[in-house]
Amino acid sequence: MLDFCIIGSGVSGSTIANLLSKKYSVHIFDKARGPGGRASNKRFKKNLSFDHGVQYISPKSKDFIKFMKTLCKKKEAKIWGGNHLDFTFEKKDNTEKIIGIKGNNFISKYYTKNIKKSFQSSVKSIFNNKFFWEITLDNGEIIQAKAIILTCPFPQSKKIAGKYLEKKISNLKIDMEPNITTMLAFKNQKTVPISSIKFNDDILTWAAYENSKNRFNSSNSLWTLQSSIKWARKNINNYKTNKKAENTLISKFLNFTGYKRDKIIFKKTHGWRYSYNLEGSPFKSYWNKKLRLGICADWFIGPKAENAWLSANDLAKKIK
Repeated sequence: MLDFCIIGSGVSGSTIANLLSKKYSVHIFDKARGPGGRASNKRFKKNLSFDHGVQYISPKSKDFIKFMKTLCKKKEAKIWGGNHLDFTFEKKDNTEKIIGIKGNNFISKYYTKNIKKSFQSSVKSIFNNKFFWEITLDNGEIIQAKAIILTCPFPQSKKIAGKYLEKKISNLKIDMEPNITTMLAFKNQKTVPISSIKFNDDILTWAAYENSKNRFNSSNSLWTLQSSIKWARKNINNYKTNKKAENTLISKFLNFTGYKRDKIIFKKTHGWRYSYNLEGSPFKSYWNKKLRLGICADWFIGPKAENAWLSANDLAKKIK
């Protein structure tokens, strides 16, 4: 029987899977088509792609800085240089921006190279029969495991495992903020000396020039746009059916940059309903030894990918 069933292949899921795999049998299940979670990379065609979730990583903690340096030495990650324009003029530390060599799902790919993974496998329900867990997938398949670890956003974790959670976790006041991301490709555009733009705007707050990451050579220009939290709150429930929302985000970008709408050859919008938790919580992770149920995710600590890594490491210590 499987020792640990891990739900989610994002930074927290891949990290805890790697740590536990040194001693236990582990299998990751994820509803997406590939690894990465909120650090997913969307392929446009051939090697052209967008980082439509996590844009970059600026490590802060000692251990995570060390880990990022290791991945850079192993040619899994690199520094994202160039001109990063900030029209908000916020005073911040001059921190490095680290990105994956092939995509910002590099942590998940690195950690799960030798770990069993099943994608497009959404969890319908979980049941504890006192001896082991039964995890029922949407396709009807039932997975049996001695322990289960959730790495989902708080509302999803609570929905899946609500009746098994202690009140100190189920009663947490966690506000997961949404984000709407639009990916655009423009035909035959000249290279621009810009890597990213942070806008001082109520709707469009960020644009990343994917070509600047030097992952591909193309005459087409690829840009990833991200909305403000306030605007995403208003549109997250209807952005798929309301094309006006997508058009508003695109129009903002065209007005700021001077790009022409008739040059757009690809566009796709993705909504992250539970993108991040700005405030964190009193806990770093959760482990119920009696039930063999664990949860680790960035929302325990804060909004950054680093917080997901820290949460997973904290859970691994509790399990050991």
